[in-house]
Amino acid sequence: MSIADNIISLKKETGALKVTLLAVSKTKSNEDILQAYEAGQRLFGENQVQELVEKHEQLPKDIEWHLIGHLQTNKVKYIAPFISMIQSVDSMKLLQEINKHALKANRVIDCLLQIYIADEETKFGLGFDEAIELLRSDEFAELKNIRIRGLMGIATNTESEKQIADEYYELNTFFKGVKASFFRKDKDFNILSMGMSSDYKIAIEKGSNMVRLGSTIFGSRGIKHFKNVNPDLN
Repeated sequence: MSIADNIISLKKETGALKVTLLAVSKTKSNEDILQAYEAGQRLFGENQVQELVEKHEQLPKDIEWHLIGHLQTNKVKYIAPFISMIQSVDSMKLLQEINKHALKANRVIDCLLQIYIADEETKFGLGFDEAIELLRSDEFAELKNIRIRGLMGIATNTESEKQIADEYYELNTFFKGVKASFFRKDKDFNILSMGMSSDYKIAIEKGSNMVRLGSTIFGSRGIKHFKNVNPDLN
């Protein structure tokens, strides 16, 4: 199937379940992204700041870009003027930096708190207790140019479907608790981003309403190496 066919099929599948489809376009060429765009896809996710900035400059301006990879504080300034959502917020320091640059850009930036649920030391994210502490803090209450839209999590890279299902179940349970405790009257706190190409069906079963799919859409082809036009973005 072509990229366009994959998009049409997936949008039909996820749309029927009221799940938002985020196309993970990291390492994919502009041509591949445009194929998905022309099939109706508008939400795309990147994990490298330099690649994200270059694609934003070169591709249609109605694309909604999500940053889904680990974000260093010194790179926030490059994406703050245009980013639609930062899904990988994993510290108060990063949240404060996003708020600072959002204020400079005279906008409010949507964010998800990335929660650590995997049994892997290489994964990023806030622990459950750390997320609660952040949301209760005076520092958080002072941030007026960010909007927490929900939570994001990445499950363990394992063949055990039970482990993956358990991790997503725990995150959904935590999401409901955070919603009830901190965002009960906030209709905008409504995103639970769980699930990638290898496990998105499990994630949807466990309550995900946004899935991040790369190879399911684009396949493993189309890898592109980006030139280092700005070393600060690396």
